[in-house]
Amino acid sequence: MATGIDPLRHRTGDHGVDPMFLRRWSERAMTGGPLPDGALMTLLEAARWAPSSFNGQPWRFRYALRGGPHFEAFLAVLKETNRLWCAQAGALLAVVSRTVDDDGEPIPTHALDAGLALENLLLQGSRLGLVTHAMAGFDREAARVMLAVPTGHEVRCMAAVGVPAPIEVLPEHLRAREVPSPRKPLAELIGEGPFPA
Repeated sequence: MATGIDPLRHRTGDHGVDPMFLRRWSERAMTGGPLPDGALMTLLEAARWAPSSFNGQPWRFRYALRGGPHFEAFLAVLKETNRLWCAQAGALLAVVSRTVDDDGEPIPTHALDAGLALENLLLQGSRLGLVTHAMAGFDREAARVMLAVPTGHEVRCMAAVGVPAPIEVLPEHLRAREVPSPRKPLAELIGEGPFPA
């Protein structure tokens, strides 16, 4: 918690949820230093154990380490607002889902399954005290080309992983946004039976 922000001061669960869900949030402030030894593989191992339909495991993760040969290419496909703070990440990741099976049949749950794997990664990162921030703000076509994504696969999202830093490392306009976000009341998200007419 190098940012000095305690998510539990900003979030409360109403129904006895494990605090790990409240602690995970999408920080942006990172030191620019390397990830601890083995941390990235631990995150990816957590993702590997996500549930998936028929155990198909249609997710694929591509990554680039800061200072490595692919980091700048990963960074370049992000929207400018994300590039500003992602430049300090220890690693950037692309989450790709396989959309068709070996017989060429559509995998209807590919996006859900990839999302479950990503959530495992994000929660494991939070448990390790790392910044783990998933993003939709990137150029999908540029990412597809840069990653040489094979036919029958789609880039779902990008993510940044890094060592947390004080909020002051962020550009001033991002500092005000650097707070754990709330959630809608549960009653807005659920209902017994069909939707009302």
